[in-house]
Amino acid sequence: MKIELYYFEGCPSYLKAIENVREALRLEGRLEDVALISVESDADAQAKRFIGSPTIRINSVDVEGPEAEEKGYGFGCRIYANNGSSAGWPSVEKVRKALSQ
Repeated sequence: MKIELYYFEGCPSYLKAIENVREALRLEGRLEDVALISVESDADAQAKRFIGSPTIRINSVDVEGPEAEEKGYGFGCRIYANNGSSAGWPSVEKVRKALSQ
């Protein structure tokens, strides 16, 4: 299983996203590494299909599903829906669901 977390330096949310991904992996009994991939510019965001920081892909599919890419790509922050509220990172539950797909 390939897990990638795309972010830009200075993003306040990517550290919590890493924490949630690692917790989801732990709860699922998985030992996969998380590849951290820095995005440097808008052009880099387009080339890397970067929806916003943080973007997490499991086996090349966004943690919110393939339809998440319909939002488009850009160099900026990302907001996730989390149980009726929003946050700058996906919940552990959302990551666990994506891991099981």
